[in-house]
Amino acid sequence: MVSDHRAFAKEVDGRAANLFKAVPDTMRAFRGLMESVGKDGELDSKTKELMALAVGIAVHCEGCINYHTREAIRKGATRGEVAETAAVAIEMGGGPSAVYGAQALDAFDQLSA
Repeated sequence: MVSDHRAFAKEVDGRAANLFKAVPDTMRAFRGLMESVGKDGELDSKTKELMALAVGIAVHCEGCINYHTREAIRKGATRGEVAETAAVAIEMGGGPSAVYGAQALDAFDQLSA
């Protein structure tokens, strides 16, 4: 489990940069997908980030939790919204998602300070 979310964010970003160097066409396409999906539409971009965070929690992806928590903060998400997002993930993912939901709250507390 991640304990230092700021340090982990740098690690995640570094790994993504390395992958971008290895497969630039794929990563450019993926970045384009993320930008397209993340735009305001019928759902605003903050809601979409919280949805992505819920999926990250449900599938137990620490890097996803870190990244989407950072983006949710950047888009104005509150601690309460992250907590409710974790609750939805727990509903869908059961007990193991509770562990990762707690990690999302830890990430919010550290990354928003």
